[in-house]
Amino acid sequence: MAQVIQCGYGWGERTLGVMPLYHTMGIHALTSMAVIDGCFVCQPEWSSAAALRLIADERLTALYLIPTLFWELTHAPELARADVASVRKLAYAGAPMLAPLTEACAKTFDPDVFVNHYGSTEIYTFSIFPDVRAKPGCAGRAGIHSTVRVVVASAERRVRPDEIAPAGVKGEIIASLESDEAFAGYWNRPDADTRALREGWYFTGDMGWIDAEGDLWVAGRVDDMIISGGENIHPVEVEDVLARHAAVKDVAVIGEPDEKWGERVVAFVVPAGPVTAEALDHHCRVSGDLANFKRPRRFVFVAEIPKTASGKILRRLLRDGHYTEVRP
Repeated sequence: MAQVIQCGYGWGERTLGVMPLYHTMGIHALTSMAVIDGCFVCQPEWSSAAALRLIADERLTALYLIPTLFWELTHAPELARADVASVRKLAYAGAPMLAPLTEACAKTFDPDVFVNHYGSTEIYTFSIFPDVRAKPGCAGRAGIHSTVRVVVASAERRVRPDEIAPAGVKGEIIASLESDEAFAGYWNRPDADTRALREGWYFTGDMGWIDAEGDLWVAGRVDDMIISGGENIHPVEVEDVLARHAAVKDVAVIGEPDEKWGERVVAFVVPAGPVTAEALDHHCRVSGDLANFKRPRRFVFVAEIPKTASGKILRRLLRDGHYTEVRP
């Protein structure tokens, strides 16, 4: 029911069933259609061309996908000839959607509803933004069952749920376990319970902040944070700037050891066309949205960014050298 309400679904909605059913997005897409006597159109293996055909043939009205799949849809060669007019409701989850992709989705589908779910398997929905076009990348307000806070982030001590960070200050996002969508704990994992559950709150391990209007923004994982010269750098803010370059198809940012700075920023880029590291560095310099110390000091052009089935970047694989370099 929360999925139906938060996505603005009406009676008889028709959606694409392509997210894995072992994942929260897949199973909620299926069960929400059952609640409203809708239609769950299965696509066993992903292909943007096949998805566009299903949208037209089955007159799909709603898409609930990870950002990676939305990128492939909005950049598919077949899109120019596809009929996507039936799609009126878009929702995404699993990973942040960078501003350029938000704009591409809005242009392609011109939906009546375009929402972002932020949550996890542990507590399905933490927050939702009712129309991401107003604030691309924003996670919005607490969901219908949720209470969310941002508290001081620390890897050295156990932070209490009442140590709330001031507005605009990055910290760790936590969610109340009183939610109807919350889990009871990890199966036979008391160590995981001790680490993540505290005084009735779930500590997500995600970094974020509350802006002056009371909306939540997600800045990546606590353990993804790069510390360079004593300054904290969040990969998502660097990725958002690089994604705006026309020759960047996909991007992931990590920190690598540096003798002088402790860590330096490295950008792994999937090129969409001819591009050089110098051109991307110039783009970062003139963007106006990235402090100089946050600029990547090394660019690696790769065939693809390793990700989970839910679209989350597997940064540890990049750190361990699991990628294939390409010449853009």
